[in-house]
Amino acid sequence: MKPRAPELEMLMTLAQGGDQRAYAQLLRQTARLLRPFLARQLPSNSALDDLMQEILISIHKARHTYDASRAYAPWAYAIARFRLLDFLRAHYADQLVHAEEWSEEIHSAADVTESALDYESIEQEIQKLPEKQSTILRLMHHQGLTAKQVAEHTGMNESAVKVAAHRAYKILRKILKP
Repeated sequence: MKPRAPELEMLMTLAQGGDQRAYAQLLRQTARLLRPFLARQLPSNSALDDLMQEILISIHKARHTYDASRAYAPWAYAIARFRLLDFLRAHYADQLVHAEEWSEEIHSAADVTESALDYESIEQEIQKLPEKQSTILRLMHHQGLTAKQVAEHTGMNESAVKVAAHRAYKILRKILKP
């Protein structure tokens, strides 16, 4: 059974006032509220448990920012969504590193045939993109910067960096399509 929002808001207000029991109950009910949402997004239960801990810690650290005049559930979901995105970025970045290591092993093996599409041909296509898109892809994929770091480096806002990268990927897909 999902906790009702007014109950969560009351518990958060009591917790902000120093009521430890209300705070413990709030965290239990928040976990119950968020678990189904997270379970649909994650590859395993151990990942779910790890992420839930991170979310509850983030809620703990941000509890002073909660405004009692606003709904609790959207506030908690916003924190959960940001933690989920961070978790997925780290998870898939780690998988990418392992895939690149595995790829290097394959390419160094003598019995592997050459692909029609190699890194150099992709690099040449990236250089043909508009300068802004080329720079963004180079910073993100060659230097390993995040969209936020690229935004700081280029003076753009983070959303503009993501949009430009998406458009560049779209162009590359058309160019590199077999």
